[in-house]
Amino acid sequence: MFGISFSLKRALGISGLKTKIARKTGIPTTKGGIQRKVGQIIIDTITGKKKRKRSK
Repeated sequence: MFGISFSLKRALGISGLKTKIARKTGIPTTKGGIQRKVGQIIIDTITGKKKRKRSK
């Protein structure tokens, strides 16, 4: 219908808040993102790789 859509989460600022939290903590807030992060941690633990800290 005319390409107009409405999102209650977006209107209340929930989406933006989740994005800010994810960026600050480095922990994703989506189900897929969390699964990828946990999977990578498990693989790194098994292979013995240590993650480098990014400098800002």
